[in-house]
Amino acid sequence: MPSDRFCRSVLRLIHDGVSGNSRDMQSEPQRPAEPRLRIRIVFGEGEMVGPGKAELLEGIDRCGSIAAAGREMNMSYKRAWELIGTLNAMFRAPLVESTRGGPGGGGAVLTDLGREVLAHYRAFEADAAAAGAGRLRSLRALLRDIPEEK
Repeated sequence: MPSDRFCRSVLRLIHDGVSGNSRDMQSEPQRPAEPRLRIRIVFGEGEMVGPGKAELLEGIDRCGSIAAAGREMNMSYKRAWELIGTLNAMFRAPLVESTRGGPGGGGAVLTDLGREVLAHYRAFEADAAAAGAGRLRSLRALLRDIPEEK
């Protein structure tokens, strides 16, 4: 199982590589190069899947730990467990199975259903982005220009 430090390093590299961030760059908020969608699918009161839960599932799959995945997202251990509890209760079977800690340490894995739910959510995101790409370009063209230097 990968270490927490390794998982945090991977997340930092992924984030920096995708967003172009570096520790030396200005901290001023900047508009992304392309508009992006953030989709939340609401099934009922308190039952939803969105980008945060999807990212948490991906982190668990990568790190083998709910705690490590939560730390990657700067999320408390308690909050990560609450979200997984909600997801596990929403679907016909658990999305994440965990083992208790102890001398050998605990861990968590995505179930086959967890992988399937995550794949459907990510595919839905991709489908929506592709279908709405023209509208997003049109909306972006209407935005005020941001000066290069402030």
